[in-house]
Amino acid sequence: MNESFPAVRPRRLRQSPAWRRLVSETRIEPAKLVLPVFVREGAEAPVPISSMPGVVQHSLDSLKAELHRAAEAGLSGVMIFGVPEHKDATGSGATAADGILNVATEVAASEVGDALVIQTDLCLDEFTDHGHCGVLDAHGRVDNDASLERYADMALAQAASGSQLLGMSGMMDGQTAVVRAALDGAGFTDVALLAYAAKYASAFYGPFREAVQSTLEGDRRTYQLDPANRREGAREVALDVAEGADIVMVKPAMSYLDVLADAAATSPVPVWAYQISGEYAMIEAAAAHGWIDRERSIDESIVSIFRAGADAVLTYWAIEVAERISRA
Repeated sequence: MNESFPAVRPRRLRQSPAWRRLVSETRIEPAKLVLPVFVREGAEAPVPISSMPGVVQHSLDSLKAELHRAAEAGLSGVMIFGVPEHKDATGSGATAADGILNVATEVAASEVGDALVIQTDLCLDEFTDHGHCGVLDAHGRVDNDASLERYADMALAQAASGSQLLGMSGMMDGQTAVVRAALDGAGFTDVALLAYAAKYASAFYGPFREAVQSTLEGDRRTYQLDPANRREGAREVALDVAEGADIVMVKPAMSYLDVLADAAATSPVPVWAYQISGEYAMIEAAAAHGWIDRERSIDESIVSIFRAGADAVLTYWAIEVAERISRA
């Protein structure tokens, strides 16, 4: 035998689909996927979101059908975002009993509360006329501590509506501790907290702004993380764990796989990641032009997030991917 021949041949384990399945290190499981859904107040039928082909703002009726699809596909949860008809400076619709998010939560809890973990977005940006994630002070700056008071009220409203997991995405300092204390004080000790711990001020949120009809003035760089900072992400994760978060989140996923891997290596609680609107839109747009293979690109993007250490992934493709897995 020619001594130049390699003795070690990793290709042996790649030579057929059966081999590749057998030695695969990372798999997508439907039970590890969470579907984000938008519910629009006053909508009588689903309203398409132009920058997110295939994603809609649901009516309450179409939400019910989507919830059952998610459960039947084997997902474990849905994250609900409300799109109100009216907004104001304090986001009063977020705490109103008849506000769209709280009403949609009641619907979800009633329809599939035993089959899915009902999750709600605890943030003011969809409800404020200025589009920020908190209330503003007299100088037009986001007032951290005043916003925490609103978050506590939102937490109680969402818990009362049937939310099982509150997605705290506002990035106010101390939000986890304040919301935990409010819930426990009101007897909602079983309601869990998902802290968007490492949420970055990303350019990839654009399509989401359309989805929730955001009226943002300025930007969110004073409270969301600088994309240049990796250690700061780890610090935020540690703070939220110390304050009582049951799960921590890294958002976005694609551009922050290093931050996700750091969190997964150190966090004593589950670590999730959100494959956000811009990540979705880029793949859909490129695939629509025939530049990439759509299904392979979707699967590769989600696998990369799990490979980096995510315990679960929020993705707008959750039902599609889960149904495809079940047919395989």
